[in-house]
Amino acid sequence: MSKLTIRPLNTGFISLDKQYLFHASTIPFLPGLPEGKIEVPDYAFLIEGGDQLVLVDTGMCWTDRANTYHHPGSYQPVGMAIHEQLAAHGLTPDDIDIIILTHLHWDHSFYLERFTKATIYVHSMELAFARNPIPMYFKSYESAALGITSHIEGISFTTIDGDRELLPGVRAFETFGHSPGHISVEVDTRAGSFICSGDSVFCPENLNPLPALHYDITPPGRYVDAVDMWHSIEMQRDRAKDKSFILGSHDRPLIERVCDTPVLGR
Repeated sequence: MSKLTIRPLNTGFISLDKQYLFHASTIPFLPGLPEGKIEVPDYAFLIEGGDQLVLVDTGMCWTDRANTYHHPGSYQPVGMAIHEQLAAHGLTPDDIDIIILTHLHWDHSFYLERFTKATIYVHSMELAFARNPIPMYFKSYESAALGITSHIEGISFTTIDGDRELLPGVRAFETFGHSPGHISVEVDTRAGSFICSGDSVFCPENLNPLPALHYDITPPGRYVDAVDMWHSIEMQRDRAKDKSFILGSHDRPLIERVCDTPVLGR
């Protein structure tokens, strides 16, 4: 039986329009959504209990950069940067053996230069696009066209393709749609297999059917390929024991859940 556990680490808060979390077609059928912006957390996930320490994503950047170049109103409180979160648990970036990046957007792959001893995995299609994105995605990947140095500049990556077990009980699998080479990570624990879904599932509501529109999911509004996005959500919904085993990087209910259960899978 697997001894692996998952520790969600919130690296800050991002201010989003609701059209990011929910496709425009769904919003009239979702009563109770707040007016204006929605504040979402930005989780990385520490996998413990195995022979190697693993991070799924490294989270977002500091407040000034997030607010200036990305989503106004986003912020990273003191103590929430990934290296600070690790320090709170007696760890340093040098203790991390493996980083698996769901994708290379700025809020999932910052501070990589601090992890000098880790093998950093990313899908080959994601890396290729991140290095040469279309202008609509210059901000997401921090293109030099913005006048800044991208957070992935100078980082050494190990690319993967297809579905792959990276170490016992930890599997990366393709969940394209949100980005060209998005992957999710499945982690076997005593409680069952959890899926760290990155942005392929923005929030738990994306897993719900919407019968009024004949939708078997409630799709998000941010994606590069609608068909891949749709099928990736369906596949993860069917793969998971139930939706509580799908851990989205911007999962708002996870904030309260972690207060009660800071380590999942025991």
